[in-house]
Amino acid sequence: MAPVVLPHDVTGSGQHHVIVLHGWFGDRTSFKNIQPYLDGDAFSYAFPDYRGYGEARDLTGEYSLAEISGDVIALADKLGWETFSLVGHSMGGTAMQRVMLDAPGRVSKLVGISPVPASGVPFDDQSWALFSGSAEEPANRRAIIDLTTGNRLPGVWLDQMVAGSLGNSTVTAYRAYLDAWAKTDFHTEVSGSATPVLVIAGEHDPALSADVMRGTWLQWYTDAELLTFADAGHYAMDETPLALVSAIERFLAA
Repeated sequence: MAPVVLPHDVTGSGQHHVIVLHGWFGDRTSFKNIQPYLDGDAFSYAFPDYRGYGEARDLTGEYSLAEISGDVIALADKLGWETFSLVGHSMGGTAMQRVMLDAPGRVSKLVGISPVPASGVPFDDQSWALFSGSAEEPANRRAIIDLTTGNRLPGVWLDQMVAGSLGNSTVTAYRAYLDAWAKTDFHTEVSGSATPVLVIAGEHDPALSADVMRGTWLQWYTDAELLTFADAGHYAMDETPLALVSAIERFLAA
């Protein structure tokens, strides 16, 4: 399908343009807890929804990384942003790398928040059953969120995350994007890239840990930096929003 300009919000009016890509469980509102603290004088941030999510819930497609990339580039063109940086959470972390490859020379820096590597994610049979079954089973979604935040956060928050996930995406898109982020391997294309990268891992995230980042991102990018947040799991936007904003903007401004 031809690229489309995704529904989006823009915050700030600064000269450094940044497109922020959400993860598998959230639409663009998953960044609501950091938005009040972003420096709008230095940066302009765009927050899109992928097809099948948020305001793009009824927008159908193939739900692939290549499709996200084409749509994000169309958004940058619409905004008149010739160059821009990318921030990606989880699935958004692998999608932003596809954008970097598909828009050569246009991406200034990458920031990954618990980002999926360009190799995808290996699963054993039991884990795959949990994740693939979560498309139809809310309890699976809750178990995944609880697992990836270290089984330490309030049950009410877990329930809110599940409700948000069920409400902000279609089952078809959600299930298809699992294959996109877990089973798409293009790491040989990013290997050797000189694009500056900041990778943020949560100490309480066993799935996309600091060790996983060292074995993937830090191996493939020649200018990559790793930060580990001691008080976060997979959702630093919710768990440590102020520290996250500081880390992102410090890196982007350097």
